[in-house]
Amino acid sequence: MKSFYNAERVSENVWWVGAVDWHVRNFHGYLTERGTTYNAFLIIDEKVTLIDTVKEGFFDEMMERISTVIDPEKIDYIVSNHAEPDHSGALASTIEAVKPEKVFSSVMGAKTLKAYYGIDTQVVPQSISLGQGSLSFVETRMLHWPDSMISFYDRDGVLFSQDAFGQHLAGSKLWADDYDQGIIEHEMSKYYANIINAQSTKVLAVLDSLPALNLPLQVIAPDHGPLFRKDFDKVFSAYRRYAEQKPQAKAVVVYCTMWHATEALARAFADGVRHAGIEVELIDLAVSERSAVMTAVANSGLAAFGAPTMNNQVFPAMADVLTYIKGLKPLNKIGFAFGSCGWSGEGAKQITAELEAMKFDLPIPFVQSKYKPTQEELMKVFEAGETLAEKLKQSL
Repeated sequence: MKSFYNAERVSENVWWVGAVDWHVRNFHGYLTERGTTYNAFLIIDEKVTLIDTVKEGFFDEMMERISTVIDPEKIDYIVSNHAEPDHSGALASTIEAVKPEKVFSSVMGAKTLKAYYGIDTQVVPQSISLGQGSLSFVETRMLHWPDSMISFYDRDGVLFSQDAFGQHLAGSKLWADDYDQGIIEHEMSKYYANIINAQSTKVLAVLDSLPALNLPLQVIAPDHGPLFRKDFDKVFSAYRRYAEQKPQAKAVVVYCTMWHATEALARAFADGVRHAGIEVELIDLAVSERSAVMTAVANSGLAAFGAPTMNNQVFPAMADVLTYIKGLKPLNKIGFAFGSCGWSGEGAKQITAELEAMKFDLPIPFVQSKYKPTQEELMKVFEAGETLAEKLKQSL
């Protein structure tokens, strides 16, 4: 019987049996304007093994895909690489339906799955035999949860990389090389900036350890987005670039405004940067959201933030963004704070304090205008833009 949902072949013995979420637009505060996928994988070996499941609500889709390859009740093992609900939400239902011999997870995964769902799992050994091939495991704690791990199926050379190398990108194509590479690069960069960035030191450690494993790599299969079947060095190099966070020849100016005073300062600063020959992006928080801001900040060597004062506090939209960015721990940034006020003037001071807490380099004191910026104040921020752009050039 033909199925509505079909599995797709990844390699000789591995199938994609996940789900496509075309309509999700918010992933715990991260705007997913292109939707996402919840990737699950079926290994057909002497021990039939399911790698991860899907988000709750997509169980039927996953099971129907599995059914196009094998009777789901023939699944012997389930491996949970990551216990977050977008991967484990359907795990309890899957266990009930297929009654596997064993369910495996990391040490912390066992604790997390027990706390979330009351599920008992076995902690993975270094590797398990599936018959013709074997699965080996490497714990990658805090990439990006304490339970995270990656798995490698040696028979087909498939690396199940969990959230690493993923993208929030729904689509009808399985392979990354079938997409516009600008989209792949943008979505992988955005994913890293908003989910992985805080753990960049650990990312570098994992990347440094991979050559010693000498994996006969044929496929990188992340838990979100399309899969990679070639150009692995390019994928690893992109992650190393993201993790090293070296200054980039780009600036971003992030602002919010009430009566256009802060906007005028933002435009003057941006024009100063542009005049010095550095690419600059202007982001108005009235029409942009925090994950777009963090992506731009991660890809910029210079980041300026401006806001008005409201009720003796920095404008709420800016407070939200700065809190979000702080948690993701961007490094090696030149910063600048500016703003406007009517009387008390806390806004730019509070931005400065937040940037100092994030260890931004702040060579120039903040500029804050009262009511409406004067020509002298506009020229001051223009010159600040020029000066900081030149400083960025020197750091490259």
